[in-house]
Amino acid sequence: MVMLAPHIADDALDYRPASVVMDINRLGTLYPYPLSFMRSLVRRILREKWDIQRTHLSLCDEGYGEVIYSVKTPNGIFSYVIFSKYLDPNIRSDRVIAEDWDMTVTLCEGEVDSGRLDVLRANVPLQEKGRVDSSCFVLSRANKSARNFNYVVDSLSSGQQPDLDVMAKVGYLYRTTAVYGSGKFGMAVWDKVKSKYPDFASPFAAEMFSCFLIRDFSLFQADYVAKKRAPDTAVEMAPPIKRYVGIGNATGLGMAPYLINHPLLINNWIEVRETALARVKRSGPISDDKRGDFLCLAEKAMQHLDEISTDNADQNALNLKAKTDMAALVKWFQGAQVSAWSELTEHAELHFSVEAQELLNVLLLELYPDLFTDLEESLSLEEVYSLEASMSVRDLKRLVETHYDWALGIDYTDPKTQGIFWYRSEEKMEPRLGQRFEEPGAANEMLLGIGWYVCESYRDLCEYIEKQGDELTTARFVFENPQHRYIVRRMQTMAKTRYGEIRINAIDLDVLPIHLLRCKLSFFGVGKFDPRSRMWVRNTMFQGAPLISDIGQTVEDTWCFPIRPEVNG
Repeated sequence: MVMLAPHIADDALDYRPASVVMDINRLGTLYPYPLSFMRSLVRRILREKWDIQRTHLSLCDEGYGEVIYSVKTPNGIFSYVIFSKYLDPNIRSDRVIAEDWDMTVTLCEGEVDSGRLDVLRANVPLQEKGRVDSSCFVLSRANKSARNFNYVVDSLSSGQQPDLDVMAKVGYLYRTTAVYGSGKFGMAVWDKVKSKYPDFASPFAAEMFSCFLIRDFSLFQADYVAKKRAPDTAVEMAPPIKRYVGIGNATGLGMAPYLINHPLLINNWIEVRETALARVKRSGPISDDKRGDFLCLAEKAMQHLDEISTDNADQNALNLKAKTDMAALVKWFQGAQVSAWSELTEHAELHFSVEAQELLNVLLLELYPDLFTDLEESLSLEEVYSLEASMSVRDLKRLVETHYDWALGIDYTDPKTQGIFWYRSEEKMEPRLGQRFEEPGAANEMLLGIGWYVCESYRDLCEYIEKQGDELTTARFVFENPQHRYIVRRMQTMAKTRYGEIRINAIDLDVLPIHLLRCKLSFFGVGKFDPRSRMWVRNTMFQGAPLISDIGQTVEDTWCFPIRPEVNG
């Protein structure tokens, strides 16, 4: 096997097989872990003591106007520019077709003078309809959770801290509805960001930093408006409550195709995570200290699950099942003579749900971050897909049968298994789902039905071998069957990886895109999933994370599985 990231692989480790790890139902249960992008970013900010200040403030008493954050890192100076406005509640929408938002922002290189601010003011609030230059590398927008924001302001104005029972139901004051980067709308392309801005050269670091500062502004704005409304009675939100407040996020189908379109990168993310887990399970006998740490962290995780508020019955059932299974697993652990973590994971695999198994895995990862922080720099990857033209068709056939047996096992003669097609809407160029046998548009289908393309190419390959023999080259096969060149190149490339493709039939009538969303969001560091349908989800980012006022005061990374804080007074 040719490893795409040989610096992270350790063949002596006991890796879980691809058939287990890449199953879409398992990937749809993943939790954030210590190398999630948010966690890595916050550790860096705290460790390097970034200087983040509000250097320009032009707000009315209701908190509408402009704010500029100056961000000084060890490698440069950046500006984060926010435009806040009144938004009619009747037109507030999280959908991508929205054209107006409570807040729009951009992250850019250098300082912003009055002339540059004029240009940003004319474009950033327009989002997709505007244009910025390549000194900008993130463009985003967010909407208030109006009920929560107004409640918090009313509480602070009256001199009271917000009730945590109320706060726990939502967990944020604003939620982002899109975070753009990588060259869209005139911004710097990823290659420029990666090479010129080392502070943001990790995957999605700039996008996550934007969300981190949206969270900070939401807290600042609530304090600011409360003080303006009642200068004699208003109090600032207590720091423990501020840390408990995250930034919400609404994520839909737009994120799902990314995982299918970037299989090398996703394989690498998964392999990093699995390497970390394998190292932990190899770490030796369980010490008394680690035993106690595990029990405390498991208790925290169960409380975290118990505090998640969602109206989605399926998600509530999953959370309850994970909590119940974890409680049973903890009880077994306390009564059994467990000497190694692998004994615990094996017991979980035999007796408990996939959700509980993955919860256990992330708890173990939280116990031993020092065993795998060296992998943090391994998450980026240059994606190169190569056609091995000289491979014989015999070997190509064997490759498909070995690495894509999961796809060959799908019966595509059943209309249900190809009942969906993905396409981009003309209006917003965002992914949508259509029903293949009931709606027009399949001619504009996005290439996401990987299993189908595998089966089509395999069928033609078998016919080709039957007619031409199995000694001819792949080059001859794709020359005579050019429609299969893309999938053959992909299969040959992915066959060299440890984990390969996500095992999903993305065009099945009952496909659950939400599994793809949760998988990707777990690598971002997102928790508290609140599915609104099978196609989009609300969730919470940075809940429990340090504040910018904590920079220079702490370097602790202990905010996994955030729970309600204890607040005196």
